[in-house]
Amino acid sequence: MSQCGRLVCVVGCRGWRKYISSSSSVVLSHHQQYHQFTIGRPSCNPLLTVEPLVLHTSKRLKHRQGGGKRDDISHLFIPVPVKARQDEINVGEEMAGPLKKAEILRVLNRFFSDQAVKELAKEHGLGDYLYQQSFVSFRKFCLDSETLPVDLHIIISDILQSAGNVHDIYPTFLKHAQKTFPHLICMDDLYKISDLSNPPNWYPEARALNRKIIFHAGPTNSGKTYHAMQRFLQAESGIYCSPLKLLATEIFTKSNENGTPCDLVTGEERRQGNTEGLAAQHMACTVEMTSVSQPYEVAVIDEVQMMRDPMRGWAWTRAVLGVSAKEIHVCGEAAAISLVSQLAEAAGEEIEVRRYKRLTDLTIESYALQSLANVHPGDCIVCFSKRDIHQVTREIERIGHEVAVIYGGLPPGTKLAQAHKFNDPNHPCKILVATDAIGMGLNLSIRRIIFYSLIRPNINEKGEMEMETLSVSSALQIAGRAGRYGTQWDHGYVTTMKPEDHPTLCRLLSQVPDDIEQAGLHPTPDQIELFAYHLPSYTLSNLIDVFVNLCTVDSSLYFMCLMDDFKFLADLIQHIPLPLRSRYVFCCAPINKKMPFVCAMFLKFVRQFSQNEPATLEWLCHQVKWPLSLPATVLELVHLEEVYDVFDIYLWLSYRFPEMFPEAELVRDLQRELDGLIDTGVSQIVRLLRNADRRTSSTAADNEDTFIMDQRKKNAKKGRRLPLDVPPTGVTDRPPVTNQRIKNTIQDSLTKQLLDQGLLSPKMLAQLQKEWKNQIKSEDDVGSRYNDNDDGTKKPPGPPWKKKPGRR
Repeated sequence: MSQCGRLVCVVGCRGWRKYISSSSSVVLSHHQQYHQFTIGRPSCNPLLTVEPLVLHTSKRLKHRQGGGKRDDISHLFIPVPVKARQDEINVGEEMAGPLKKAEILRVLNRFFSDQAVKELAKEHGLGDYLYQQSFVSFRKFCLDSETLPVDLHIIISDILQSAGNVHDIYPTFLKHAQKTFPHLICMDDLYKISDLSNPPNWYPEARALNRKIIFHAGPTNSGKTYHAMQRFLQAESGIYCSPLKLLATEIFTKSNENGTPCDLVTGEERRQGNTEGLAAQHMACTVEMTSVSQPYEVAVIDEVQMMRDPMRGWAWTRAVLGVSAKEIHVCGEAAAISLVSQLAEAAGEEIEVRRYKRLTDLTIESYALQSLANVHPGDCIVCFSKRDIHQVTREIERIGHEVAVIYGGLPPGTKLAQAHKFNDPNHPCKILVATDAIGMGLNLSIRRIIFYSLIRPNINEKGEMEMETLSVSSALQIAGRAGRYGTQWDHGYVTTMKPEDHPTLCRLLSQVPDDIEQAGLHPTPDQIELFAYHLPSYTLSNLIDVFVNLCTVDSSLYFMCLMDDFKFLADLIQHIPLPLRSRYVFCCAPINKKMPFVCAMFLKFVRQFSQNEPATLEWLCHQVKWPLSLPATVLELVHLEEVYDVFDIYLWLSYRFPEMFPEAELVRDLQRELDGLIDTGVSQIVRLLRNADRRTSSTAADNEDTFIMDQRKKNAKKGRRLPLDVPPTGVTDRPPVTNQRIKNTIQDSLTKQLLDQGLLSPKMLAQLQKEWKNQIKSEDDVGSRYNDNDDGTKKPPGPPWKKKPGRR
């Protein structure tokens, strides 16, 4: 009977086998029912009737994997190791005879190279990469196992005896591939979990309300937020969603001062406005802390154009779609009107747009500043790097002006103190040097904005940092801070430092920002937890990668926010054992990954949590070397800022894990004290810069003597003796010995006579060099035999066998 078109049933009993036609039904036994194994083969193509084991592949999966960018995601799936079999009884060998490793390898290589197998594997979700990785795992399993599965052992034995086809291996291979890549059997579930195509449906409480959205659109200093806040204060209950905790704190303070009890909720702080200790009906919070379950009468969402932010945009999208309030007042640029209108339409809600004009005039000066000697009271020089801030501050104070400094890394208290100093008409400080941190969140009395540069760092869509020209939106936002309504400067001015930047500024401020087209989205902890259920061996960082690449997003309205910081923290703590939910929470912590000290302390927090050891105040003070002193250099000021951020992280964690971070109030007290130190340091930043310059020049070995002494001290700590004549530069050979050293160490020698008389011949010089080398060698040999005691005396030389060769 021909092989093609028959059903092969293998009957094994101590090495013999029998082949029966396709119409037969065979029971395999060895004195009892033992095994039944069936492989279907068609009459013409052996692969057409091979059925995968429990694999359901939808058209959608084929569509997503079929082309375009989806082909690139296969490398995200990590192969799961499959343990080799260690069975003591080799049933397959008893039934079909022994197999050699070389024979198994030869058959497997034929199977892997078969083109028909590759085509079938692609139909079942195994592209080139996954097919290759699955085969590598399958081959390792077969070669490392002491005993093969019975069916596979028999199939390979048949193939070796030309009674089978390599295609017969495919069902066993596919089953192994599903173990190696678990996503193959749950792709439909993963697609459903990562379906982000209809975000309005995520918030049933909000959809149950007949919400009305009121958009307050206008430029900076137009009163749009003021009008929204009037409705907030008049309502029976309300929530204010702020882009910054500084701004949330301001609303919290003003609301309580105006007689409207208001609570404050940020990632690091909870404060109650009601003196009786009860929760108030109004709340000011950072936008990430917005509650989507608590009902309110009025909600105010400030700076709604931040929905386009590649890192934080998801928080504004969540607030707009999910906050449970009858009236939603959103404030922001007119460029966001179209997007908010589309979101409202998708949610079935009405929207009303109220437009506002600027309350004061803003004039672009016809000339650039050119020199810092031309600054006047009320000027604010905007820089986009700390280096520029330091340079500008030093130059202005050298001229004789006192300067206030504000940048993003400063604590909120320090920012407010610097702003108050600048705003106070009775204070001698009349000049402000700041970054774009002044664009929102601070009330500043600025007469003129001066752009020191129009180039700023920015994060692109790929998460990469690049330098680019200031956007129209940012230019308008920053320039609009000049001439604030209700201050001493009722007319604002704007210009640039460099003449070549002035035409670009005029062009930017004459334009209207492009409409915002997309709002950010972000996976929830529940979605990631479901992914982890289906892919239990994957790391959190890898789960995020898979989710982002598999998710379905309506690109006409939404985009997936960058999660680089989240993944950075996930990789940082991956080696520490944690429950998935706790790991997710830790990775959401607000950390500047550019600060090594902050990252190191975060790692210690996580390790302390993993060991079930509370992070007490005593432990924390020991880690940060508290108490700290006033900074003497800019580097020390930066370190204080890092410590402040560490305290912020502790407070943030204390509200998520209160039992493990139990001393939040005491840490907050330390943070207030540290805020004062930083404010003092910033106020004296020019002095810190000068100190840093002096220390840097010394460290850089501008002074050779100081450098040599520093090197001696370092080597002394390591137990090494540095020769007195070491040069300041890195020279490998021993340098020439100086005349002074010769006079001090050599008496009445040929060298001294020659030097005294000034007679030098080639022969004498050679002899002189020889004596120098011998003399130096003898001194070093003697010095190496004696070590200093603690009291400064010399220890006698030890036994010769204890001397360490090669050490001087």
